[in-house]
Amino acid sequence: MTSDKRRENIELILQRSNEPITATALAKEFSVSRQVIVGDIALMRAAGLKISATPRGYIFDSEKESQICFTVACSHDIGNMEKELYAIVDNGGTAYDVTVEHPIYGQISGALHISSRYEADIFLKKIRSNVVQPLMKLTDGIHIHKIKCSSENEKKRIIEALKDEQIIME
Repeated sequence: MTSDKRRENIELILQRSNEPITATALAKEFSVSRQVIVGDIALMRAAGLKISATPRGYIFDSEKESQICFTVACSHDIGNMEKELYAIVDNGGTAYDVTVEHPIYGQISGALHISSRYEADIFLKKIRSNVVQPLMKLTDGIHIHKIKCSSENEKKRIIEALKDEQIIME
């Protein structure tokens, strides 16, 4: 199979999947190395495809027209990450990404795509294992989340839940 054909097939797989797919799984599917897949994804992004790398793998960004997207500024310590994520997902939202303002590099963002307690728990387990540190550690807990949801009611519930947990900055 040519590399162009492999990238076409990767695109189809990602478009049809509702779940993130790891580079390792794609590498196994196409009998190539994980690094080949990482390179393929980089080329596909450079060609304009909207593919995000999440903590659980790659996902094709398909924007729903009815989807509401908003940002909130948050501040808390690591101990409140669970409350923050649960407040978002329990009220119908997806924690789409997180951004911090770094004094040297400017804005640094990380894709999250967390839309359930199960996904939040996987993310939190990685944080608690001390294998990785969240971006908020760079800015003493201050960060911005892009959140997606389906309705204005969900947006209001998410904001209120974050206020109740004293996480949202006003």
